[in-house]
Amino acid sequence: MEAVGEGLASTVKPPSATTMKRLAIYCGSATPADPVYIESARDVGRTLAEREIGVVYGGGRLGLMGAVADAALAAGGEVIGVIPQALVDAEVAHRGLTELHVVEGMHQRKAAFTDLADGFVTIPGGTGTMDELWEALSWAQLGYHADPVGLLNVAGYYDTLIAFWEKMGDVGFLRPQHRDLLVVDETLGGLLDKMAAHRPTQPIVRMKASDL
Repeated sequence: MEAVGEGLASTVKPPSATTMKRLAIYCGSATPADPVYIESARDVGRTLAEREIGVVYGGGRLGLMGAVADAALAAGGEVIGVIPQALVDAEVAHRGLTELHVVEGMHQRKAAFTDLADGFVTIPGGTGTMDELWEALSWAQLGYHADPVGLLNVAGYYDTLIAFWEKMGDVGFLRPQHRDLLVVDETLGGLLDKMAAHRPTQPIVRMKASDL
């Protein structure tokens, strides 16, 4: 099913429900030489399908993105792709998804992820994946959504990023009430449990200037 993604984005998303019906999965379109990364992507797709949690992702057929989608579909799961027209033109779109939303550009794509999902899980990826992760965290901090933001630290891939997140808090660029916005675990089961227990914190839009 293919649909144009106009109208998907809203200004502020209301707090998420306790049950995570769909998760946005952020990951790379590359296939690293070490098989641990592609296998972890397949495990994510398969496990979410088995738990009846839908996948919302970038709509591509290559690398970890394609592995997540293919594994979820093979296990009978729902997979919704959101992809810019430019990448469709480059012939990297996955044509076997439950739904494929084609949008104008990256801004519309990320807004659609937020609208369609009840949380975010980042697995290994590159610059595009980092862009998506940091925007999900930034929007949570500001109060544009109240959904959990998870980081699956496969094979220590994100050790230095986690250390940087902690450094921001130690120095004072990350407020104490926002330090728990990034939910981290080395196992998918542990991460999903932590995300299910997530409780929204006080966002910046509800703070006074004296608190900032």
